Amino acid sequence: MENSRMTNRTNRRRFLGQSAAVTASVGYWAGTSLASDTKPESALNALAAGCIGVGGKGGSDTSHIGNQGVRIAGLCDVDGDTLTKKGREFPDAAKFDDFREMLDKLGDKIDIVTCSTPDHVHAAACVRAMNMGKHIYCQKPLTWSIREARLMRETAEKTGVVTQMGNQGTSEDGLREAVEVIRSGAIGDVSEVHIFSNRPVWPQGGGRPDKVDPVPESLNWDAWIGPAPMRPFVSGAYHSFNWRGWVDFGTGALGDMACHTTNMPVMALKLWDPVAVTAVKNPGIVEGEQFPASSSLMFEFPEREGLPACKFYWYDGGNLPSDDIISQLPKSFQKRIAQQREGGRKMSGAVVVGSKGLLFSPDDYGAKYYLLPEDKYEDYQVPEQTLPRIPFKASGDERQKWEFVSTIKGEYEPGTMSNFGYAGRLTETILVGNLAMRAGEGQRIEWNAKDLTSPNVESVNQFVQREYRSGWELG
Repeated sequence: MENSRMTNRTNRRRFLGQSAAVTASVGYWAGTSLASDTKPESALNALAAGCIGVGGKGGSDTSHIGNQGVRIAGLCDVDGDTLTKKGREFPDAAKFDDFREMLDKLGDKIDIVTCSTPDHVHAAACVRAMNMGKHIYCQKPLTWSIREARLMRETAEKTGVVTQMGNQGTSEDGLREAVEVIRSGAIGDVSEVHIFSNRPVWPQGGGRPDKVDPVPESLNWDAWIGPAPMRPFVSGAYHSFNWRGWVDFGTGALGDMACHTTNMPVMALKLWDPVAVTAVKNPGIVEGEQFPASSSLMFEFPEREGLPACKFYWYDGGNLPSDDIISQLPKSFQKRIAQQREGGRKMSGAVVVGSKGLLFSPDDYGAKYYLLPEDKYEDYQVPEQTLPRIPFKASGDERQKWEFVSTIKGEYEPGTMSNFGYAGRLTETILVGNLAMRAGEGQRIEWNAKDLTSPNVESVNQFVQREYRSGWELG
């Protein structure tokens, strides 16, 4: 009888979360009647999580989930030293070096899975976990490939689990206000968006190492490679940080940071499903192995839902918008750009160009913004709030975890804002840029978002998805 009561409680808890997730997945933030009318019992809040990738960003993701009252039941990391270190914080958690084993053994004991691995493992871990009914917090970019992003979105919708991608700026009041400002028409019709990033801050632009090193005893190299083609271990080349520049494992500077820096304008202007992308400056994929050390891209978006056609420009590796754009930014920032051009620290930012003025965000997360020219907007009053604000006061990273866990519990009606319904479209859009890098400098690739194909440069279509190594297929 006791087992029956616990099963009913678990099912009800999941139903609360699923109801909120279905609403959130389509981009609205309306609560469910069940979540708002029924106060959850205390037993419903006893959530448990299995965490995949617990070093670096995964370390803080794991801790932040635990800080929300979630019991960390499982820790998984391919690096035994990392696993041991995190295990000291959560001594009661079972430990694994292969996420497949963790999901098999803890599948009926956990409600949540976090995934903070290299990009190429995200879909393999998360699709499997979602199909098991687990709520997912996954780091950005959502996936390694465009097809995987579509599948993650579809699987989240099919299973009804609560999902959140780790672009924590989404949880900031400033980003949500900036979205409202743009949508209100304060800067007029937007025709251009310029995003520049200080990435990469890891090696890019080289070929594969010509040496082989012994695999450390503490490292499960087979599990680190996961779905990707097997290759020899080379100390410091891939694990634990430099994987981002390799096309088999990462998504380069664009994949790493565009989910942050483009997030605010994409959300405000519905900038997904481009019709074409061109790599304006593009040294190309080096030896088929690494993304270039720098690039500039142009995405073209058609008219959409009453919004005018728009071009979105991306710059990384020290590339910057034209002087015409830079000269309109605050003087203090122009000075920092001048220092960058003289070899100083690289800057990041987003410039949204409207027919009445500019909105400029001077960081990676869109949480701060200026309306320009400043004298024109000196007495500007922000529009009426249309997006929810997270009531939990903490860092943006922890606020996003609160939003995620509280949605699962049925205690936060608006739901997760970076759910896979939104994050999947954002990631799909961004990763089309990496196809353009493969096409070559100046080559405009047309894009059919419905079919996930380029009709005019068919050679890039093979990179929309990958063949998975045996035993690591999605499912």
